[in-house]
Amino acid sequence: MLNKPVLVESLVVFVIVLFVHAVVWDRYSWCAVALAVQAFYVQFKWDRLLQLGGAVFQFRTAANSGLLPASMVIPLLGIAMKERCKSAGIVYFERFGIVVASTGMLVALFLSVIAVGITKPVPTNTCILTGVAGSVIIYTMKHSLTVSEVIEVLEVLLIFVYLSMILLYLLPRCFTPGEALLVLGGISFVLNQLIKRSLNVVEGRGDPIDFFLLVAVVGVILLGLFFTVLFIFMDSGTWISSMFFHMMTAVLGLGVIMPWLYRLIQRNPLFWLLQFLFETQTRVYLLVYWTFLAASACGVVFYQNAKRSSESKKHQASTITRKYFHFIVVATYIPGLIYDRQLLYVAAVLCLAVFIFLEYIRYFRIKPFGQTLRQLLSLFLDERDSGPLILTHIYLLLGMSLPVWLFPRSCAPKGTLSGAGALVPYSGVLAVGVGDTVASIFGSTMGEIKWPGTKKTFEGTMTAIFAQIIAVALILIFDSSVNLNSSYARILASVSLVSLLEAYTTQIDNLLLPLYLQIMFM
Repeated sequence: MLNKPVLVESLVVFVIVLFVHAVVWDRYSWCAVALAVQAFYVQFKWDRLLQLGGAVFQFRTAANSGLLPASMVIPLLGIAMKERCKSAGIVYFERFGIVVASTGMLVALFLSVIAVGITKPVPTNTCILTGVAGSVIIYTMKHSLTVSEVIEVLEVLLIFVYLSMILLYLLPRCFTPGEALLVLGGISFVLNQLIKRSLNVVEGRGDPIDFFLLVAVVGVILLGLFFTVLFIFMDSGTWISSMFFHMMTAVLGLGVIMPWLYRLIQRNPLFWLLQFLFETQTRVYLLVYWTFLAASACGVVFYQNAKRSSESKKHQASTITRKYFHFIVVATYIPGLIYDRQLLYVAAVLCLAVFIFLEYIRYFRIKPFGQTLRQLLSLFLDERDSGPLILTHIYLLLGMSLPVWLFPRSCAPKGTLSGAGALVPYSGVLAVGVGDTVASIFGSTMGEIKWPGTKKTFEGTMTAIFAQIIAVALILIFDSSVNLNSSYARILASVSLVSLLEAYTTQIDNLLLPLYLQIMFM
């Protein structure tokens, strides 16, 4: 039987699904509900497989499978995008939203079939539920998608299968099944989009910053796969290997990634980037300010490590210490969201590439900084960093950036949405930067009443909701582009549901919470 936290987490997700489809109920709503019901039951099987060690790969053990909350993210994002673009009359992105929703459903269904298939004895009732859900989804796809769209969905599924086999083998204990679904599903979709757009380049069509995101994400992932295979045959910790690492990074960057980006944007990528970054005086001020904040974050790392060396009993940073970085990230994103969202978009992409590249240096022990990074970052590890990679800081950046990257600019009049949708780019700031931070600090210092079955406290959740409402009021004051149109009840309901999900989920909240808040705002 499922334990109480999983039941409450599942109940919150079901409420969110119904919350979204209360706005519009159509054929995709039946698919979403069917997917949610079967994912709830398959969660039983994944949790049992993880407890008995019967899963094909090694997953993160300090959490449940998280299949239900992860399964609903991509389909709900696609459905929300479809409705927004349909109301704006943008047919291309309306169809794109349908493809996203269909892809998310099929990938989640595939992961469910895997769990059912390797469970012994065969769970008859769950098999029937999965079959019914699959039939509803495939029937709807048959009557909704064109042939080219079906091929695109199957391409993403194929990429997901191969990426899962490779990365879950190479990175044991880094993900739960739900986290793997979200991360690898997202990477698969990005890779497919990049291939599709590279084969159909039309001069003047497409925003260069979107191409920059696609190439940067795929580039750093391919770079990691290349060096992982390479260092199977040689010791990565030697000076010769380190020199080869830096040389091949330059070769792949200048010889593959830069020409790829040049083909897409039809101009020199370096010149375009420099011109973009320094185009206005506001951007220069923001870059100087962000450089100061980055230096401050480095200062916190060095100070905490110096403090640890002088206090031999202290081995790990406290929760409050780790939340310093949440405050720094909030201070980084708020000015960017108010003054220049395009600059924030590109800067977040650059920051993600740098974070992943530094993690490669730490993981492979590349000289001269690999061992130093290992020592500095070991202080900030928590139970979620149980695998060979340290991913929590990357998840924090993704949680703050995804609402900015996934904001449907083409379907938003004058670059903004009305009502609760105007807060979509702020979803990461509200859910992670404000809500999660305040809940952790107040819950760990003043919380006394614990939510049943968890370590989270009632006081932490309530203060998180209150803090996010205050943050929304401040956004209204300082950002003139935000117009809520009396959508206060919807905002309060969205914030409350996501805060309750934070109290009960054992998944990476930095990644999951902003996406759910964005879905409900959209």
